[in-house]
Amino acid sequence: MRELSLNVMDVAQNSITAGASLIEIRVEEDRKKGELVIYIIDNGKGMTEEQVQRVIDPFYTTRTTRKVGLGVPLFKMEAEMTGGDFSIQSKLGEGTQVRARFLTSHVDMIPLGNIDDTIVLLISCNPDRDFRFVHQVDGAKLELDTRQLREILGEDVPLNTPDVVQWIKGYLQEQMEELLQQGGAST
Repeated sequence: MRELSLNVMDVAQNSITAGASLIEIRVEEDRKKGELVIYIIDNGKGMTEEQVQRVIDPFYTTRTTRKVGLGVPLFKMEAEMTGGDFSIQSKLGEGTQVRARFLTSHVDMIPLGNIDDTIVLLISCNPDRDFRFVHQVDGAKLELDTRQLREILGEDVPLNTPDVVQWIKGYLQEQMEELLQQGGAST
């Protein structure tokens, strides 16, 4: 994949397939350390230790539409190619946490891409799920939690209503501009 945001999309789709009702996506950028850490945490059905080992194997997939599962193995490879690391922690019946750490100065570092659009797409295509998105740049932070949006909007307004999707997109864009000014970073 040419952007890490596409890896995030793929791993989040795994969370949705695993029945997660809440998916947290955290992006932590530390320019001083030269690190980018991405977390995808869900409350889905979780996995056994054996399943965790199989999920990082590119020749294993639960999908019937293809014979290989590239999402998690590619994410792992992308992190390790930069000198970073990758981990999956999962507990059956409780959920899964995927963590990928990238060294941003490495020649093999691919761009984060448009993570905001990825979040908007995940929310609008999965209005029955909740998402918590946190993007941190050099200590400055933006947050979006669909549970809070639901409280404000009430039960009658789905998150994939065009006006709501447009508001989410504008909010993330505005907050990202502010975040970059506070953190002094560029993604």
